[in-house]
Amino acid sequence: MKINFNQLDRGYQKFKDEYNQAAINVLESGWYIMGDHGIKFEKEFARFTGSKYCVGLNSGLDALILAFRALDIGAGDEVIVPANTYIASVLGITENRATPIFIEPDEFYNLDACKIEEKITNRTKAILVVHLYGQAANMVNIKEIANRYNLYLIEDCAQSHGAKFGEKTTGSWGDIGCFSFYPTKNIGAFGDGGAIVTDNEQVYEKMKMLRNYGSKVKYKNEILGVNSRLDEIQAALLSVKLGHYDELRLERAEIAHKYLSGITTHKVELPMIRDYAEHVWHLFVIRIDNRESFQTYLLEKGITTQVHYPIPPHLSEAYQYLGHKLGDYPITEEYANTMISLPLYEGMTDEEIEYVIDTINGYRG
Repeated sequence: MKINFNQLDRGYQKFKDEYNQAAINVLESGWYIMGDHGIKFEKEFARFTGSKYCVGLNSGLDALILAFRALDIGAGDEVIVPANTYIASVLGITENRATPIFIEPDEFYNLDACKIEEKITNRTKAILVVHLYGQAANMVNIKEIANRYNLYLIEDCAQSHGAKFGEKTTGSWGDIGCFSFYPTKNIGAFGDGGAIVTDNEQVYEKMKMLRNYGSKVKYKNEILGVNSRLDEIQAALLSVKLGHYDELRLERAEIAHKYLSGITTHKVELPMIRDYAEHVWHLFVIRIDNRESFQTYLLEKGITTQVHYPIPPHLSEAYQYLGHKLGDYPITEEYANTMISLPLYEGMTDEEIEYVIDTINGYRG
């Protein structure tokens, strides 16, 4: 049996007729940028996250970059960020010439709230929380710290669409929530896409200008902006997927539950879920020693896996200038060396799930 890490076409097939009709509607409308479909999706997504406002953007990275820009965070400022995140989170900071201050993760792979205060200085302006792999971070404690030190709180929700901590959805806890709609995300487009959500009307109005050359009115440029707009076709397709999200979230949860209950080998460390946190299973990540041997074994059995993420940002060539070295963040580095993501996608069959489970349980390496 051959099982790919992801199978995006199966998600398309689920609601093929609706997706096709949505795209045709946009094509026939004759309006492809900043139109009614984008406005409709922004309202739907704001409501979905429990926020007042949403601004559709070109990508999740643009959402992060423009979030810091909208808050006037830049050169000389420091931003606390998880050490074990994808580099895009950090790029949002450094593209604004601010300095990332890395914090080790907890056992749930999210920012360890207990380690934040020791890194706060008089240059600290914000905390960037990343709800990694789909599990909400410890938002009650993190928000309390942000409030006590008068820091902006920005959420990277690229992997946590719809996840809650307590009764609040990720993206609605902080000043700005940043989302990616990359095709593999739980709410994924059929190309690049992103958005921010906020309850702050001033941030909302500024973000709309930033994404559109710095203007509210064509040719009247009030601030320095960029071109970062969610196009009408992607917005229409995302509205279709958002309308089915409860069904899709349940499907991912059922696959994850089968993995959690079915994988019994002592060689594998399964993910844990924090009290009061929801996990929407963007990725199902396990830990194992001798990862390369295990990954080769699965590939020989027809199962493709991925590693998220093998090189932590502080050890990347791009951030050599920050002066970090191997051993500075040992928990992050251990996770980077032992974590591996299993196949989990819309339309995955029971037979495929059982095959992955049985194959893992049969590993003797």
